[in-house]
Amino acid sequence: MSDRLTRMRAALTAHQLDACLISEGANRRYLSGFSGSNGWLFITADAATLITDGRYIEQASRECPGFAVLKIARGEDAEGFRRLLEPLRRKRIALESEQVTLEQWRRWFQPLDMDWAFTTGLVEGLRSQKEAGELAAIQEAAQLADAAMAYAYTVAQPGMSEAELAWRLEVYLRQHGARAVAFEIIVASGPNSALPHARPTERPIEAGEPLTIDLGARLPNGYHSDLTRTFCLGQPASETFHTVYQAVAAAHQQAATHLRPGLTGAEADRLARDVIEQAGFGDKFVHSLGHGVGLAVHEKPSLGPQSQDVIQAGNVVTVEPGIYLPGWGGVRIEDLFFIRPDGAQWLSHVQEMGILSL
Repeated sequence: MSDRLTRMRAALTAHQLDACLISEGANRRYLSGFSGSNGWLFITADAATLITDGRYIEQASRECPGFAVLKIARGEDAEGFRRLLEPLRRKRIALESEQVTLEQWRRWFQPLDMDWAFTTGLVEGLRSQKEAGELAAIQEAAQLADAAMAYAYTVAQPGMSEAELAWRLEVYLRQHGARAVAFEIIVASGPNSALPHARPTERPIEAGEPLTIDLGARLPNGYHSDLTRTFCLGQPASETFHTVYQAVAAAHQQAATHLRPGLTGAEADRLARDVIEQAGFGDKFVHSLGHGVGLAVHEKPSLGPQSQDVIQAGNVVTVEPGIYLPGWGGVRIEDLFFIRPDGAQWLSHVQEMGILSL
């Protein structure tokens, strides 16, 4: 945490800021270690304070030894922030523009005589380059996701509902070390798999149709994984599955092979999108190629058609091309990668089945 604070203070200096107020949960945990659901970090060149309410004072004292802990009772926020910030009157202080609500701004901050700076990505940029311990944590989460997907291969059966399979996978993840699922597990069969973010339903899974499973683990230390496989239980009912699956697999392999530092997110996305367009499914790839993963399951860098984020060594990203045909279904293949100076290292290792024998 000391090194992270040093880098955070360097970022403040680079942006000509005297202090910052941080409230986004993953940013707060990254800089302080605090895992509670309510709190603010106030960081200056020579001090670091965690502000929270009475529910979390003891927890904050345990988790954040490098921070002074300040209690501001709920309902007394305006006065509490006034007392805290008064010594920095007219100084330049950063607020996270994507986190501060209009009501918080109106009641707590706007009345204060400060030079407010609204920032985006100030901490997220630091978080995107993973330390060795962070990489190890994500690898552990990825291994758990691999194990859960391998378990799915053994328990998925025709006639089982999407919801039942999703629940079995959630139970497996929790029983094998996950604090929680990284997001609501997607189990989408047949036409439902044409919805990239389908939610599990009571629809029975049928043999021969595409079945997409998208899952991830969140470990007790806060780090995540993200993994997707699409396969058929038994032989596909139509040749469409082979055609679509081969196009997605080729796009996935193209991106995985050529992903490297220095590419923009848009250039990375184009690696896979070109393959899918050449296969005749360009308008059926309806989302971005991928995203960063860490203390949040979706974080920087973004790998998408409009992204100017620059991929750097130390990033952990997903590669997840997909094709979605309304009325039939869809195919998505997703793995985690660690960006090394010479390319991308696979962090996901569970086999791509494609067709699962009954």
